[in-house]
Amino acid sequence: MAQPERNEQQRLRPAPLLFEPSAAVADPEHFFDLESMDDPKELLSRATELTLAFRAATDRAVEFQAIAAAQLADPRRFDRLTTADIARRAEWTEDYAVKMVEFGRSLLDEPRP
Repeated sequence: MAQPERNEQQRLRPAPLLFEPSAAVADPEHFFDLESMDDPKELLSRATELTLAFRAATDRAVEFQAIAAAQLADPRRFDRLTTADIARRAEWTEDYAVKMVEFGRSLLDEPRP
């Protein structure tokens, strides 16, 4: 099944993930109860659902990182940071920080719905 193309204006929202009990989280083999599923169809469905949710959450988190980087690098800020400072804080390379600042500025310039 082909994955539909993502429209620039349409953003995927992460599926709500329920928090697991602390006892289950402490067990390193426990991951959203996937290991206890016997039906491979059900396992594939749930694992795919989790994969899509984590991808969407990652995409949104990266966008927020970029926005924060652009705001921190804003020359109008008296306390602005250099891209080297931003890279150090975010554990990025400086080249990546430059790209993230540019990406964040493009997101900030987009008209909001």
